[in-house]
Amino acid sequence: MSDELKRGLEGVLVAESSLSHIDGAEGRLVYRGYPIEDLAEHASYEETLYLLWNGELPTADELSSFRNAMAADRDLPPEVTSAVTTLGQQDGDPMAALQTTVSMLSAYDDDHEAEPTDAEANVARGRRITAKLPTALATFARARDGDDPVAPREDLDHAANFLYMLNGEEPDDVAADVFDQALVLHADHGLNASTFGGMVTASTLADLHASVTGAIGALSGSLHGGANANVMRMLKEIDESDSDPLEWVEQALADGRRVAGFGHRVYDVKDPRAKILGQRSQELGEAAGDTRWYEMSHQIEEYIREEKGLAPNVDFYSASTYYKMGIPIDIYTPIFALSRVGGWIAHVLEQYDDNRLIRPRARYVGETDREWVPIEER
Repeated sequence: MSDELKRGLEGVLVAESSLSHIDGAEGRLVYRGYPIEDLAEHASYEETLYLLWNGELPTADELSSFRNAMAADRDLPPEVTSAVTTLGQQDGDPMAALQTTVSMLSAYDDDHEAEPTDAEANVARGRRITAKLPTALATFARARDGDDPVAPREDLDHAANFLYMLNGEEPDDVAADVFDQALVLHADHGLNASTFGGMVTASTLADLHASVTGAIGALSGSLHGGANANVMRMLKEIDESDSDPLEWVEQALADGRRVAGFGHRVYDVKDPRAKILGQRSQELGEAAGDTRWYEMSHQIEEYIREEKGLAPNVDFYSASTYYKMGIPIDIYTPIFALSRVGGWIAHVLEQYDDNRLIRPRARYVGETDREWVPIEER
């Protein structure tokens, strides 16, 4: 057994997976053998979920059945709606609201008596969790703004239905397509922190709800899921200060500030998802007659590449893409969760299928021979 310390488990292999493959040197991402570029262009989020959970792309009939089942599962139990509404009215943390939602849903789940490792029951559980999270987030966001929740519609696909529940009106085809593509792009990405957190929980034979709740907690951190919101806050700060973007970035770097949205633990080159979302950000801006967010982002990308040798990650362009769709900045990370829950569930299914308790070691560096001192002598 090696005693070499690997902080952050950098480079340590802890599992085998057939879900997603990342080639950091080439900037390549693959789900179940399919390049992300092909899936982003051709597959819906529901189709991507089916692929991740079942290993193969669905037939037309299988996809129709899967979509219908997901659409039928969108409603929240009244008690969950009430809790999420209260959190929204109190201007609570939206990620905490999602954690609360999943925890509460475990009490109302149809298969709560099924064994944690029951594969068929887990796929159904995963479908219900994935279907209900957008309803919870839209309910939270509307309650915070003093608006009543909008009931989900079964005739809309997963992405369009969320935008409808959030804004109270059916999105146009472009917005629905871009948002669906963003969900596909964020669905899985190897053993990132939140996915690994869910797997660690599952390895104890805790159930799927507990695993997803833990994964949401890991995603809430600023070093993981919070980066896209920080990118948009940065762009708005530049815009509101009426500064030249490059001068602002230069000064920020001189002040020791970090420019959000650059660098990645895995990619040595530009994140392939950033390439796709950059194009969509530009298209949304051109359609709205306002490309400033894309242009500002592109300028910063070129500057950081030349000065620091860093490329943008997926968060960099998802920020301006979501902003052009009118999505509030502080629910960018929860939207990440709405997508990544598909990958979390897929990895938990793999963990259950060949489970071993995840139990790493820590090197003890404390004292070993201290003498007990009675309390009256301390």
